[in-house]
Amino acid sequence: MHALLRHLESVGFLHAPRVLGFDEEGREVLSYIEGESGPLGWAKVVEDEGLSAFARLLRDYHDATADFIPPDQAVWAAGTGTPTSGEVICHGDFGPWNVVWQGHRPVGIIDWDFARPAARLHDVAYALQYVAPFRDDAECLRWLHFPQPPNRRKRLEQFCSAYGLSSADGIVEAVIAEQQANAERVGRLADAGHQPQATWVAEGYLHDLERRLAWSREHRHLFE
Repeated sequence: MHALLRHLESVGFLHAPRVLGFDEEGREVLSYIEGESGPLGWAKVVEDEGLSAFARLLRDYHDATADFIPPDQAVWAAGTGTPTSGEVICHGDFGPWNVVWQGHRPVGIIDWDFARPAARLHDVAYALQYVAPFRDDAECLRWLHFPQPPNRRKRLEQFCSAYGLSSADGIVEAVIAEQQANAERVGRLADAGHQPQATWVAEGYLHDLERRLAWSREHRHLFE
């Protein structure tokens, strides 16, 4: 991760923390990015301005990693390896909560645990499940700060356009596939004893993921 963050600094990508080293107790030290993040991020992508800015940030990040060469024997949360042709370093957990916001302007990306070499579409699909969103109306209104049920098709197309995709063809299927892959990933990490996934699974989180996946499959017409 430090090699990746140093690469981003070297190419002038301004929206990632800088590596400052380790303190006297061996703890990692990164620069602080001023702004709002975590649960406060959900409201930032409700309006068109924030949604488009969120998508552009992802594209800018992907472009900044295109010529990154990982160190020999680099280990990622999802395994080992270097990017193959057409791949970048995906963030792996690109959601509104892992972006630092100043107003509706995203100014930083945090929480790099799941970064890994992959096709850009993996991050696009992962993000869209949360910001289109692939969630029922009750969850959109109660938890995601939407004042009314969202126009999911419009939001999906707007995100894809802002990211720079020429078409949204195949995106819905990619999101559903990513939801399935995410549930499997959480299960694998939990089985291996990783936290917080082990606690999530013990508390029934996999059932939530399966329920959301079933909803997406049943309601894909809302996005196409």
